[in-house]
Amino acid sequence: QVQFVESGGGLVQAGGSLRLSCAASGSIFSIKPIDTMGWYRQPPGKQRELLATITRGGTTNYADSAKGRFTISRDNAKNTMYLEMNSLKPEDTAVYYCNVLGVYGNNLWGQGTQVTVSS
Repeated sequence: QVQFVESGGGLVQAGGSLRLSCAASGSIFSIKPIDTMGWYRQPPGKQRELLATITRGGTTNYADSAKGRFTISRDNAKNTMYLEMNSLKPEDTAVYYCNVLGVYGNNLWGQGTQVTVSS
């Protein structure tokens, strides 16, 4: 069974940067080929929101809250996705989740990684 595991979260001061990773753990072949991958976040007391997505071919889309500060990327050979976050603000504090869609309908979520931005 395959799982996707986020890493790279932590505590950072406002204006700082973090790089999140989402990597496959286990047998990836059960959901290959992977179609779209995405990053979501859930701030305290709020609903989960979409930040960015990237297709297998590399086409990216960003929510307004991520445009200009966050960059999504992926390494298909490593079945890994990244989120580079710059100029972080206290309002970016949230649990960040990765989502992976397989072309045959698989829909997997990671367990989340906490990002806390102090003012």
